[in-house]
Amino acid sequence: MQTAIAITNDNAGTTDEEAVEAALAVLRGGYDVELVATGSVEELDSALEGRDTVIVIGGDGSLHAVVAALSRLGRLSTVTLGLIPLGTGNDFARALDIPLDPADAAQLIVDGHTIAIDLIHDDNGLTIVNAVHLGVGAESAERAETWKENLGVAGYAIGALLGGFNHQPLDVQVSVDGLALPAGNGVLQVAVNNGTYVGGGTPLSPAADPTDGELDITISYATGPTERVSYANDLRTGVHIDRDDVMTLRGKTVSVRGESFSCSADGEVQEGVQERTWTIEPAALQMFAPKR
Repeated sequence: MQTAIAITNDNAGTTDEEAVEAALAVLRGGYDVELVATGSVEELDSALEGRDTVIVIGGDGSLHAVVAALSRLGRLSTVTLGLIPLGTGNDFARALDIPLDPADAAQLIVDGHTIAIDLIHDDNGLTIVNAVHLGVGAESAERAETWKENLGVAGYAIGALLGGFNHQPLDVQVSVDGLALPAGNGVLQVAVNNGTYVGGGTPLSPAADPTDGELDITISYATGPTERVSYANDLRTGVHIDRDDVMTLRGKTVSVRGESFSCSADGEVQEGVQERTWTIEPAALQMFAPKR
């Protein structure tokens, strides 16, 4: 029987033990599975040592931590990764059509079909699975952390509301594949997406495909008070990309520089950034996922 390690994150809050056991029961039909809980970078790196099949039991944050560790260890090309989505948002699972039911997600892994997914790397050494967004999106993500522990997915909506009311336009220059884009009278949001969704199912980049070898970039110039509210409303259903004050495009590399900004990379908020570049790595990692 094949061997696998299933990883949970001690720092991710309360673990649904019943859901974990349901997933493990199915996984053990195809794998000799070792369950390991990690609470630090050192513990995670140690757990991943020498493993060929790694299963993340958790949400987007846990997935990000494991992929970042594999990148740091130089093991992205040697591991096949599975995901049992037990997080609040599960945005990357949605992008890959991985079932949100833990037993169904486990059966997908046992069935064995894999695809090669792209990853994003920034020039500060971080590997990103799903999305980076700066401006109002980063502020909303930071504010949502306070609320989602008690309210679940609804916490993202509250974070978005508070971030939208308080956000000031950014004076930044965005370049895609070396081409400088219009700065307008300021930028509300810049999104660099590999996956489709953020914030528990909000389609920030509806056409994004984590297997197409390209970044999907969305830039909002909706900086006025009324425009910000209507942009947030349109964002919920993905029709924001049809607005006149929104630009969408694709590319391999995105750079942003200018006044100090915050950016959220897979929910990890970085503050005081003045310049950053993100680059896509096509087919960087094998993941268990449905056929596309």
